[in-house]
Amino acid sequence: MVSERSQVFVTAAELSRLIAAGEPVTLLDVRWTLAEPDGHEAYLGGHLPGAVYVSLDDELSDHSVTGRGRHPLPSGRNVEAAARRWGVREGVPVVVYDDWNRAGSARAWWVLTAAGVGDVRILDGGLTAWTAVGGALQQGPVTPVPGDVRVHHDDLYRGGRRVMTADEAASWGGVLVDARAPERFRGEVEPVDPVAGHIPGAVNIPSTRILAADGTLLPAPELRAVLAEAGATGDTEVGAYCGSGVTAALAVAGLAAAGVDATLFPGSWSEWASDPTRQVVRG
Repeated sequence: MVSERSQVFVTAAELSRLIAAGEPVTLLDVRWTLAEPDGHEAYLGGHLPGAVYVSLDDELSDHSVTGRGRHPLPSGRNVEAAARRWGVREGVPVVVYDDWNRAGSARAWWVLTAAGVGDVRILDGGLTAWTAVGGALQQGPVTPVPGDVRVHHDDLYRGGRRVMTADEAASWGGVLVDARAPERFRGEVEPVDPVAGHIPGAVNIPSTRILAADGTLLPAPELRAVLAEAGATGDTEVGAYCGSGVTAALAVAGLAAAGVDATLFPGSWSEWASDPTRQVVRG
């Protein structure tokens, strides 16, 4: 029986075995942080052999879209074109990874699966986990053979994953998880968006809290305990947001690994805070 966790995450040891066995797999390097959104230089300095760099800002977002936060979702059509450039092929599994708290890889996992790309998994523990099992690194760019993948949803706001609007977030009847750092949730600091605070009724589960010290997803019992503290179980509707829909994708992935199909608010706080009519809670 395949577990929910293994459908969303792959361990470094398992990935190493797949590659050693000559199994086809497409590797995507999605390095991104708030402080350094362009991870291309870090990628060139050392990446998994054969991995292709993916820009979260340029390829997993569409900044021509207005009114939907700092990282609006791209169209399925653009995802398909980008994925083909990356060498993504029909029937070949995709593993996405990063080097910072699974943020970039979770965004890639969410976008690709929302577009309808099958068999996409996040490297559990990221680049650190790969090197910890003795995985080799390759320097320089990789130019893949173009892929042939097809997406099945052009509008990712109505695509293959569950999405909520700002109005739905305002009236959400289930658990609404805010995946930002506690000080941002409380409104004590706001380094990016013009207004500090959180959406009324939201509960704070920082995305990093579902990760162990080594950056891997918490073991199932501990993960369920963290989620249960906030009432995020399979018995209620669960939604998630963050600053701009990036780290909340990790919350959605973690919930999926625990068997909970959560709904993402893609515009997140950056969309909410841009509307002066929206209520803001601090504390």
